[in-house]
Amino acid sequence: MENKNADLTSLKINRSSPSSSNGYSGKKSLVIWGFGILSASFLIYFLWDYVFASTIDVSVVTASKVSSSQSNAVLTASGYIVAQRKAAVASKGTGRLQFLGVVEGDAVKKNQIIARLDDNDIRAQLEQAKANLKLSEADLNDAENSFKRTKKLFASGSAAQSELDAAESRFNRTTASIELAKAQVLGAEVAMENMLIRAPFDGTVLTKNADVGEIVAPFAASASSKAAVVTMADMSSLQVEADVSESNIERIKPNQDCEISLEAYPDFRYPGFVAKIVPTADRAKATVMVKVGFKNYDKKVLPEMRAKVLFLNEPVSEEMLNKKPKLVIPASTLVQNENEYFVYKVTNEKAEQAKVTIGEKLGAYVEILSGLVDGEKVIDNPSKEIKDGTKVNVKK
Repeated sequence: MENKNADLTSLKINRSSPSSSNGYSGKKSLVIWGFGILSASFLIYFLWDYVFASTIDVSVVTASKVSSSQSNAVLTASGYIVAQRKAAVASKGTGRLQFLGVVEGDAVKKNQIIARLDDNDIRAQLEQAKANLKLSEADLNDAENSFKRTKKLFASGSAAQSELDAAESRFNRTTASIELAKAQVLGAEVAMENMLIRAPFDGTVLTKNADVGEIVAPFAASASSKAAVVTMADMSSLQVEADVSESNIERIKPNQDCEISLEAYPDFRYPGFVAKIVPTADRAKATVMVKVGFKNYDKKVLPEMRAKVLFLNEPVSEEMLNKKPKLVIPASTLVQNENEYFVYKVTNEKAEQAKVTIGEKLGAYVEILSGLVDGEKVIDNPSKEIKDGTKVNVKK
């Protein structure tokens, strides 16, 4: 009876379907798993492409400027400008540097005093030597008069032979002392001259190796002393010293015309000639040194500058020298696509495509009007596998 009296209003029907709730959760999980798998696939693809993608070995060449004489050249060589007349000017004496009258770049004349050492002690020795000479000259006058008197007395029988011998001996000793005093004066004067440092020839001071107050010695006997005070060169004796391979030396002849360009000023070129082929070879490098002289040059040309020499088979002309150099690359670096030309540069170990505008063809080279600058490196003989962004390895 208690069951019959129970409140039936508390009873409710659960209309939510368990199967429906589980289906929704399953679909959501599938979406999450699918998104994760897709992301992982992309990540694996990019990692594979970055880490495991094949790398192509390539060779590179450099875009460089060449002159119009390049087609007329039988050989190209590099070297350095060297003054054929150069000196490290040192002192013949030892002392403290008291005066230095030049700095780097100063022009000096032959025998010009460029420095002076402290000469107070040598000056005192010179004055002493001069005083000794005067004293000896006074003694000589007295000894000569005494000798003459004794000689007359001996002739008249008023003086003995011993007195004559003593007077003559005194005269001879005094004469010798005068010669010694003269030598001492001359020695002191030479020592004074050695305190002066003079220019050995007309030239230009290149470096200053000592300062006022430092000890200067002929051979720099101690670590605190200096030997050379300045280094100077005759700027009219500049030549290019270039090493030419033994296998190519037969192409070089004395007085052969050349064109010289400086690495510091690539747009300037100077006429030159083969001044000397040094008659010996460098065994280690298998080269022969060739000295190339300038026909004319300006103040841009300085010692120790790097230079390039074109050895020509025809005389160099002013017209060729005045033409501006052209930027060229080997024709083998070009890739043609219809009427457009491209090259591949190497950036961050990847090939980077660059469009270029070409000009005149110079044998195996092509003039570049735009798209590259001097010194840029491009891939030589690019294969069909190389595209923009291809990983490459530059051969050493």
